[in-house]
Amino acid sequence: MRLVPSLMALVLASAMASLAFAQSDSPILPKPLHGIGIEQKLNAQVPLDTIFRDETGASVPLRSFFGRRPVLLAPVYYRCPMLCSRILSGIVAGLRPLSLRPGKDFDVVAVSFNPVETPQDAAEKRDLYSKQYSSRAGTAGWHFLVGSPASIKAITEAIGFHYRWDPATKMFVHGAGVMVLTPEGRVARYFYGVEYEPKDLKLGLIEASHDRIGSPVDQILLFCYHYDPKTGKYGATVLGVLRLAAILTLAVLVFGLAFLWRRDLLTYKRAPLVAKGGVRDGKGGDL
Repeated sequence: MRLVPSLMALVLASAMASLAFAQSDSPILPKPLHGIGIEQKLNAQVPLDTIFRDETGASVPLRSFFGRRPVLLAPVYYRCPMLCSRILSGIVAGLRPLSLRPGKDFDVVAVSFNPVETPQDAAEKRDLYSKQYSSRAGTAGWHFLVGSPASIKAITEAIGFHYRWDPATKMFVHGAGVMVLTPEGRVARYFYGVEYEPKDLKLGLIEASHDRIGSPVDQILLFCYHYDPKTGKYGATVLGVLRLAAILTLAVLVFGLAFLWRRDLLTYKRAPLVAKGGVRDGKGGDL
């Protein structure tokens, strides 16, 4: 009998994860789930003057985490028994392979939408997931916030995150996903589910940074990949591949011409001098 609540929670968590891919009023959703999901609001401005409390209990405006770097935003709640832990673990797994680093190239900001949670809850989760990412890097770039109902409503409405408390399961019903925001606080990308491809996270962060981070190779990859808002993923585009092929072809031609020109120049410099009446033998006589 103990398995029944666990199985019900598992089924509900799976359903909640799938909400990220459906509109909140989609007919494919059961009626009790209408109004729940993630509504894309690309380029929407989040309210940066909204006040939250950080892991130490200090009151901080949201703008404290913006202005310099793009932000990976995770709407979760820290006492969630299942789905939110998978979302945060998915963030860690997606970021580990990247050359980009939290606190240097971008920031991770988790915002709890459970108003009863405390800075202590936030501190415990920050320590847990920052250590999962790197036991040596510390907590730099990892920020876990809690807030009042008004503050939570302001940011969740801005990013299109719709959820509801379910008294039967004593859990919040919500979709699964994270957002990438620009340094100015505008929503740039949505990534759905509980697992995030490192490639998608990297390209999203690079684009949101206005190309201030990433390598020249990363900039080239942006020619070939296009963000699809419907799937929340980056995919290769024919036009992008053709552009890259044209660039590579031009580069090969330029390199080849430069090589041939240099070879001919060296050959000319090494050739014996030819004077009137024949080739000089170096001793004043003609050969």
